Amino acid sequence: MRARQAFLMATEALRVNRLRSALTMFGVIVGVLAVVVLVAIGTGAKDAVESEIAGLGSNIILVVPGQIGVGALPTQSRLGLADAAHVRRAVGDPSRVTVSVASGETMRVGRNEAFVTITGTDENIPNIFDRPLAKGRYLSETDVDTRRRVAVLGSEVAVRLFGDIDPIGRQATISGARFRVVGVYQTVGATFGVARDQEVHIPVTTAQRLLGLARINGIAVGATGPGEIEPLRRRVVAALEERHPGERFSAVTQTQLLGTIGSVLGMLTGVLAAIAGISLLVGGVGVSNIMLVSVRERTREIGLRKALGARQRDVLTQFLIEAVLLTTIGGVLGILVGVGGSLLIDALTPVPATITLWSVLLAFGVSVAVGVFFGVAPARRAARLDPVAALRAE
Repeated sequence: MRARQAFLMATEALRVNRLRSALTMFGVIVGVLAVVVLVAIGTGAKDAVESEIAGLGSNIILVVPGQIGVGALPTQSRLGLADAAHVRRAVGDPSRVTVSVASGETMRVGRNEAFVTITGTDENIPNIFDRPLAKGRYLSETDVDTRRRVAVLGSEVAVRLFGDIDPIGRQATISGARFRVVGVYQTVGATFGVARDQEVHIPVTTAQRLLGLARINGIAVGATGPGEIEPLRRRVVAALEERHPGERFSAVTQTQLLGTIGSVLGMLTGVLAAIAGISLLVGGVGVSNIMLVSVRERTREIGLRKALGARQRDVLTQFLIEAVLLTTIGGVLGILVGVGGSLLIDALTPVPATITLWSVLLAFGVSVAVGVFFGVAPARRAARLDPVAALRAE
């Protein structure tokens, strides 16, 4: 029997049993749909996090007390402004080192109020982090040295407190202290779930007095290029450990963050794909079950064809083509629905979804493979039927 003839006979058999074929394909459609959508969500989350890290700036080193790692307990910071000055000397360029201390506080303007993240820092933030201003200016060295009560607002804070009024030069209250607004950031969204548009930057010296603190939370260092990151990281850690004997410090680079988070999210995407693959496996079992039922129903037909000269491989080919057709058509429909669903999720919900070619090809390839794998047993059973016994079957 020619392949074309076997194909036509297989399609005719599926057409005759349209409802059963459709129900069988439904399981494959759901499996492929799940693979495409879940992989798109996992990939979208990975891309979003990597984009957020890249959006902070380039060649950044974040220095914190203690060891950073899986299972490591958080360490209370003992870093102070004197440590930052020591790091500046080790780096050799004071403008490439900045500090931060943060606290959640309520900020008020008249009857308007907003709960914001107060970040005490210095004039070097624009040299290290990519955070453009929408209007006004940033903190100056004089602001830090003289403990001025000036503030740079996140875009959301500015809208909630001042509405359509230009906030530059106006005053707002934090913990009973009046601050003059000198700048407003452009809208940047969230990073690692932190709403950066709800931040308010004030001089670190002012923040320490306002919050009653002597410490800082961490130090950020900007390298001049990718090649300087590792030597600079080691130099900064060595300088701090020399100043604080017996204590440990960690310096994390963007590359390390991207690698660690990318690895975790990559594993998550793989787990999601495996979970979705179970649905596809269930669909394959359904295909095998329906094909076995089809063999039983068409026993007399098979006996007649073999009595008229059909070979085992002819019968095997026909039933195998039927199984592969079921999963292939189901796979194509599942891909179309999955791609459409992923686009809708990305457009209508806050969940990011990125469609990748490899996930589409994987889903289609697995659906075809499922048809071959689960179609072999019914096809072999049909091919091995004895023609005399088959003709006697009721």
